[in-house]
Amino acid sequence: MEKEMRKTYAPWTEGKTIRTVGVLTSGGDAPGMNAAIRAVVRSGLHQGYQMLGVRRGFHGLWRGDIITLTARSVSEKLQRGGTFLMTARSKTFGTPEGVQKAFEMCRVFGIDALVVIGGDGSMRGANELAQLGMPVVCVPGTIDNDIGCSEYTIGYDTAMNTAMDAIDKLRDTASSHERCSCIEVMGRHAGYIALNVGMSCGAEVILVPEIEMDFDRHVIRRLLECRNQDKHHYIVVVAEGVGDTLDISKRIESTTGIESRVTILGHLQRGGSPTIRDRMMASYMGAEAVKCIAKGEFGRVIALQNGSIVDVDIVEALGMKKTISEDQIMTAYDIAL
Repeated sequence: MEKEMRKTYAPWTEGKTIRTVGVLTSGGDAPGMNAAIRAVVRSGLHQGYQMLGVRRGFHGLWRGDIITLTARSVSEKLQRGGTFLMTARSKTFGTPEGVQKAFEMCRVFGIDALVVIGGDGSMRGANELAQLGMPVVCVPGTIDNDIGCSEYTIGYDTAMNTAMDAIDKLRDTASSHERCSCIEVMGRHAGYIALNVGMSCGAEVILVPEIEMDFDRHVIRRLLECRNQDKHHYIVVVAEGVGDTLDISKRIESTTGIESRVTILGHLQRGGSPTIRDRMMASYMGAEAVKCIAKGEFGRVIALQNGSIVDVDIVEALGMKKTISEDQIMTAYDIAL
């Protein structure tokens, strides 16, 4: 009964032996995706599966851009950022006809199960295939760390370390010129990078999309209080989803008289060799995805919960949300003054 409740659909391979497993990366790239691909491929080969790589994500799937992967295909990939399978946006896959084409292409290449590595949009795409009967397992890969069912997503640690290193360097020059540095980090809908990097770098102000802050009280007054306590440089970390960072900088300078400069870190945060945490989490999660396939458990999302790697029903996972609390922001403010 428990097994039956875990299924969200009847896979077209039901009753068949899994022989061929495909893997793809979708959405924004994240450091550690290559490590996840490597773990999926080598774990799959250990199980006796033929392994196929889908290039350019769901776009490549419906176009049949599919190659054979061997143990050697994933050699020397662990330390590389990005994704060697590449990723792309696909307007076609976003339609019912596109999903049907992708499903049919899986049958053309004999793909019996598919591992999808990516964020929320990738999981939704995988679920669309699952509803047609495609056996799928998802691995969360996104620097935003915004997958509700998982405490951690691949790429998050590397992105934070990259941003932290950049902000530390910017603090040096801000101090030399007695300036305010307004630094925009990635996070259109999730402010986890901004919050944790801001706290780790001692930012005086942190702005995230989850919490609406009173600009006069939490930005202007805050910076003036810092100046009045003889601080000579200021760091304002802004998640990109908050608004126009240039406008925020101009408002700060015109109101406080403190010279302000903007730095947008942008896609710098997506690149670079993954940290040890991202390599380890990607390896464990990728291997766990293959274990799900070997057990015949599909429509699953691999997640970190309470420090353990688990798998969650994909429909339940898509319905889960997590958010930043005001208390977390206030804690960062309390220790930065």
